[in-house]
Amino acid sequence: MKKIYFLCTGNSCRSQMAEGYAKKLLSSRDYIIQSAGIESHGLNPKAVQVMLEDGVDIHMQTSDVIDPVYFAAADLIITLCGDARDNCPVIPPTSTHVHWDLEDPARATGTAEEVMNKFREVRDTIKVNILALAEAE
Repeated sequence: MKKIYFLCTGNSCRSQMAEGYAKKLLSSRDYIIQSAGIESHGLNPKAVQVMLEDGVDIHMQTSDVIDPVYFAAADLIITLCGDARDNCPVIPPTSTHVHWDLEDPARATGTAEEVMNKFREVRDTIKVNILALAEAE
């Protein structure tokens, strides 16, 4: 089984959405999937809401900091923001590292609908990227 680790700053939005899509769209027989952050900011309810809109329930996922044991054993490490890319531990030589530079939807400003649309935009980009991973296998 291949281990995938999605990393972002606070493990509240981007990496949580990536974990949810990966668990839904990649074979559980072939992958172990986790997400974490440089810090733990708690699961963002807006991320939960936009994922539910697309049929993926992430409300039971937890916001975690990087687990050094899982990190060292991960086959694929995907950073979803510059902060995670720049501040995560040195990528193990046995791991493949991919970087998806995604805006933090939790920092979106504007009306409630504009903020939710930013969450949807980031969600949709993550889904496209996860589908590309599935096709590559």
